[in-house]
Amino acid sequence: MFFNSISFFVFLFITFLLFWKISGFSSLWGKVVLLISSYVFYGWWDWRFLILIIISSATDFFIGQLIFKSADKKRRKMLLLISIFVNIGILFVFKYFNFFIDSIQSLIGVFTTESHWSTLHIILPVGISFYTFQTLSYTIDIYKRKIEPTNSALTFFTFVAFFPQLVAGPIERAAKLIPQFEKKPVFSYPQATSGLKLILWGLFKKMVIADQLSVIVDSVYANPNNFTGWGVVFATFLFGFQIYSDFSGYSDIAIGTARLFSIELMINFRTPYFANSFHNFWHRWHISLSTWFRDYVYIPMGGSKGNHHKRNILITFLVSGLWHGANITFVLWGGIHGLFYIIEQQVSRLIHINKGVKSVSGFMLTFILVNLSWLFFRAESLTHLQNLTATIFSADAENLTGFLRLIFENGNFTEQGRVLVFVFPVFIIIELFIGERTFADLLENSPKPVRWSFYYVVFMAILFFGVINAAPSFIYFQF
Repeated sequence: MFFNSISFFVFLFITFLLFWKISGFSSLWGKVVLLISSYVFYGWWDWRFLILIIISSATDFFIGQLIFKSADKKRRKMLLLISIFVNIGILFVFKYFNFFIDSIQSLIGVFTTESHWSTLHIILPVGISFYTFQTLSYTIDIYKRKIEPTNSALTFFTFVAFFPQLVAGPIERAAKLIPQFEKKPVFSYPQATSGLKLILWGLFKKMVIADQLSVIVDSVYANPNNFTGWGVVFATFLFGFQIYSDFSGYSDIAIGTARLFSIELMINFRTPYFANSFHNFWHRWHISLSTWFRDYVYIPMGGSKGNHHKRNILITFLVSGLWHGANITFVLWGGIHGLFYIIEQQVSRLIHINKGVKSVSGFMLTFILVNLSWLFFRAESLTHLQNLTATIFSADAENLTGFLRLIFENGNFTEQGRVLVFVFPVFIIIELFIGERTFADLLENSPKPVRWSFYYVVFMAILFFGVINAAPSFIYFQF
């Protein structure tokens, strides 16, 4: 069930009515509605996925209780290791087993040709990386005495499975989300309307910007030999905006949907392409994941203390790359960002330049390097990456005829061309004005006719330019 589908909005409308009707009698039954609805939402893809999320939820609910009650350090550590083993074990089998088997076989193949290991024919459960990290942080925080466990299994299971952020985040912390489920919900009209505004903007980013750009990007990446160097480079930059619009669009819809149920989720993106450094970029991009790796990987390894600061940064980024997918290209993407991050820190310590010049040059350099690095992320394999790289450095790299044909053909703009030339610049300007805020706050103090006219234009843009039939799924569903 996709956020950009009619079935989701029918589901959301029914869930909204049931939740607020039943919550008026009992907050307990309101949570029952949310949990059942979340399982229906998740089981819509494949009911077998529910088995895994129930196992993870039950494991960490009971282990969390045992860790909190135990005073013995060894027993507490053993319980935490069980939680980690169960959660990471499930994630490994379903997401990484075949990757590691293939990698080992490739390594052994260097020395012998008699390696024939079997791989598993399994479907990757949607959202498994997201809810695994969310439930895992719960037991880790209890172990560190940062939070106390909830005594309500219903509350905890709802925390893990809450449908707006279940399959692609934001990855929430128990300390923030569980207390919201434990208190009696109170309907807030301003909160609900701000949620609807975020849903509208999220749909615009997904259906108009991301899905239209994907037609251009997919055409180039599917047949890079039919295009030239600059065509691949431009397509890679467009992919940067495609994945941002796609993922941040999902996050906006998730946050907006949660607000309809009086739940506040964390902001996951803060206009990252306006960052003036890699450090700043990773404080703006996929914030829930970057802070998760900071708190549960980087800091436990020692963080910035001691003599292993660079090692800790590089390992964190490599693991972050691997989190995105069982492919060496993701690992390379993470490693490249780690190296950029380290080099930036070293250069800033050695070279002191004017603050204004540093901000402008930092923005330009960060923007270019971040978007060029998407080449590794978007490539499907090392062979595909080699083909893309070879095209970039080909002899006729400056010929843009093939790429331009995707935008302008037979004397007219293609549909994607109209979006790229006329709608995309407006989107960038709106993002610039949003800045550190959200779309819901953009016109908060403007006259009502101005606000509603603007929302109407966004809605009409979705109807006229949005990819509705055969719309692609959200990119981060595969992670």
